[in-house]
Amino acid sequence: MTLPPISDWWSGLSEESRRSVLDGDSPHLDEDVREEIRVITGAVVGMVESLTDEDLDYARAHAEKTAD
Repeated sequence: MTLPPISDWWSGLSEESRRSVLDGDSPHLDEDVREEIRVITGAVVGMVESLTDEDLDYARAHAEKTAD
């Protein structure tokens, strides 16, 4: 499975899921985050989806914008 681009779903994630992504010890997404991405995008999200370094950079940059 391929994770949809983070720009397609990041803004729709709940605050809790955003925290999970940013504070997680692993690049793998937990079940709740994967489910939210599935609902937001309609994509089939696999059990072992992980974020790239570029995805994490995007998340960090956009988290700072929403904190302002």
